[in-house]
Order: sequence, then C-alpha cells, then structure tokens
Amino acid sequence: MSTVVALCFLVIFALLLFSISFALRFYENKRRKKLVSMLRTVTENGEERHVNLLIDNGGMRGDAEGSMVDGIIVRFTRILSESGLDWTPTRLAATMGVAFMIGAIASAFIPVESPPLALRAFAAGLCTGAAPLWYVNRKRGKRIDALEAQLPDALDFLARSMRAGHAFAISLEMVGEEIHEPLGQEFRALFNEQNLGASLDRSLASFARRVPITDVRFFNSAVLLQRQTGGNLSEILNRLSHIIRERFRLKGQVRAVSAHGRLTATILTILPLATLGGLMVTSPSYLDPMFHTPIGRKLLMAGAVAMIIGNMVIRKIVKIKV
Repeated sequence: MSTVVALCFLVIFALLLFSISFALRFYENKRRKKLVSMLRTVTENGEERHVNLLIDNGGMRGDAEGSMVDGIIVRFTRILSESGLDWTPTRLAATMGVAFMIGAIASAFIPVESPPLALRAFAAGLCTGAAPLWYVNRKRGKRIDALEAQLPDALDFLARSMRAGHAFAISLEMVGEEIHEPLGQEFRALFNEQNLGASLDRSLASFARRVPITDVRFFNSAVLLQRQTGGNLSEILNRLSHIIRERFRLKGQVRAVSAHGRLTATILTILPLATLGGLMVTSPSYLDPMFHTPIGRKLLMAGAVAMIIGNMVIRKIVKIKV
C-alpha cells in the first residue's frame, strides 16, 4: 500500500513540475514574441521617407515590387499582416500547393468522362488551391471590420486621456492597454515603436500600413497637422470619432435597404440547384440526357457559369461603399 502511495505521489509531483515548466516556457515565448514584434515595427523599414498619409496604401510599396515575384511576396506579406495570422508567405504558398495537389488528385475519382482528366485536375486544383487564400482574406476582412468598429472608442479614450492632462505618448500606451484586440495590439505597437526612438511621422506611417483604414489616415494627418500648427487635438479626435459613428449608422441603413437584393441573389442561386436536386430524387430518368450526352453536360457547365456570374453581378450592384 505504501508503495502505491509513493508512486502516486511521484506521478503527481512529476506532473506538477511538468506543468510549472510548461507554464514558464509559455510565458517566456510570449514575452519573446512581444519583444520581436516591438523590434520588427522599428526595423521593418530601413529608410525614413516622407509619405502622404492620405494616399492609398497600395502606392506605398516602394521599390520592393521590382519584379513579379517580389510583388507577390510583398502582397502576401501585407495580407497576412492585416489578417492577424501568424503565418509566413512561405507557409501560405506551401499550404496552397498542398491544397492544389489534393484537389487535383481527388478530381480523378469524380465519375465524369468529360472534360479531359488533365483539365479537370487543373480546374479542381485551382479551386482547392485558392481555399487557403480565401481563408486568409476572410480573416483579414473580419479583422479590418473589428478594427474599424473599435476605432471610435479608441479615439474617444485618447481624447479623454489628453483632456485629463496626459501626454500624447502616455495616452497611446493607455489606449493600447485598455482597448481590446485587435486594435489594442496595434496601438501598443505604435507606442512601442515611438518609445524605441522612431519619429512620430514614421510611427504613424507604419500604423497606417498595419491598419488599412481610411479613418486611420485621417487620424494620422490630424496628429501631424496639430504637431506642426497647434490646436486642440482632443476636440479634433472627438469630431473624427463622431463622423466615424455617423458613417457606421449610414452603412447600417444602406445594408438594410440592400438586404432585398442580397436575398434575391441567394434565392436565384439556390433555386436552380434545389430544383435539380428535387428532380434527381423524384424523376432520375428525366435528367439522364443532361448527364450522359455531350450537349447536356455542356449545358450544365454553361448554366453553372451563368449562375456564378449572375450572383456576382447582383452582389456587385447591391454592394454600396459608404
């Protein structure tokens, strides 16, 4: 009995030591990643250049796009940075390549005689290979929406902090600590970059590249203009946050008005597929010519392409930028 108790004690003690070791390692890695992130924001641009912060971010890539490969790497890097994923362009390209191979191999098991196997494998590989990029773009869109939704509260907090007598840098640090992710992380990076010695215009330019929102460029321009000409920055930030909230309200109204068009696009896309599925269940022989004759298969492909194009056109019409 004493032996069993001793073994249990040793197992529990070993698990406790392992848990403590794992926790210390986890926090050490977290501190290391934070330090690397702080240093990367300062060293990612070796030269300091004058930038117009109201120009779109697409024109700020510099000479890195001297070749097509460099341009693709720069674009992938920017998309991954804006998505918040801890991926590298190499990992994204490898994932897309693996997904392409899986789709190409799986297309060989599709019981369809035409088109040829090579063309079918290439088309299926393109569809599956684009899935990782679609996932990254979707994460990027959600993160940008979250950043845009958090920005008015962050500007109000910054204005209140400055009105209370805090310096601009201290107010940035407080915003980074109080605002939730993902915007809090970006304000902390802005504060860290300035705290490590970077100039204000360079720090704000990096902030605008990491947060590709038009309102951020307005914020940067207001801060730099106030530094050059003076003025009440807290009042400017309050007005800017009010304008952003009004734009959100207008965007909600536009989405409510255009909901009918989006619903129409969804119904018109699903209805033919639902009708096809119902006919296949109730009268399978009725659709045999569509699947077993060359002209029938061509008509099916043409119908699928037409449905996709129609859905895209309708959504393009009802998508109104505010």
